[in-house]
Amino acid sequence: MNSVLGRRTRILAATTATAGLLLVAGCSSGGEGGQSSAKGVPLVKAGQVTTCTHLPYPPFQSEINGKVQGFDVALIDLVAGDLGVKQAIVDTPFENFKTGAFLNSGQCDLAAAGMTITPERKKNVDFSDPYFDATQAVLVDKKSGVNSLADVKAKGKKLGAQAQTTGEEYAAKQGFDPVSFESSDAVLNGLRTGQVQAVIIDYPVVQGWLKDKANADAFKVVDNLHTGEQYGFTVKKGNTKLLAEINKTIKQAKADGTYKKLYEKWIGPYPASAATASPSAS
Repeated sequence: MNSVLGRRTRILAATTATAGLLLVAGCSSGGEGGQSSAKGVPLVKAGQVTTCTHLPYPPFQSEINGKVQGFDVALIDLVAGDLGVKQAIVDTPFENFKTGAFLNSGQCDLAAAGMTITPERKKNVDFSDPYFDATQAVLVDKKSGVNSLADVKAKGKKLGAQAQTTGEEYAAKQGFDPVSFESSDAVLNGLRTGQVQAVIIDYPVVQGWLKDKANADAFKVVDNLHTGEQYGFTVKKGNTKLLAEINKTIKQAKADGTYKKLYEKWIGPYPASAATASPSAS
């Protein structure tokens, strides 16, 4: 995911899983450290967990029929439900998740953006326990003659990736100079329109995209890169109460089968490894 400077910030008020989402203008004005609390957990705005994200990033978060939905949204809805409040979603540039800017300023309680846990990012924010094991896919145009990541380089094809993501970093480490796109949608559109002949992108995004028959007829996955990446939710450094609540909710959802249901709904077939307890990211 990436930074989109100058993009108008929006708040999308998300409710629990039993209701819909409402688009409203403006920004949350909660103060740093929280002006309210729910069950002892400080919140920047009374009655809601305010979540920073970056749209679109299906199947984790995107607008579907006017509502922000996805795997991340559903999991944080569970956290909000456990606290007895609703979730409100703020769409922001991705670079703020790496720096923790909106968490530090008190605009958001947490960030949920399909974000890989890395040592560099942990310097600025506190991560939850991992909630998703991620892999990178190499997706190509079937007409390109490319059958692997090595083929992309050997045949002089253009490789695309989303700016400021681990996929882009991986490509650079492999000696590529990838074409950068501002969002996952832009990456896939770049492939579709021939700006690039191959892309590195998170596999769950590809899974959803290839459900469309027209896409599946024209494009294929030629490599699945197991980079050891795990996603985590983030909070402001030192926000131990909210972090503990997030971790407790994830653990409970895995134990009672809720996580499995949400995984199958948004991601796809549920691997047995996903049910195992995740090590702490702290």
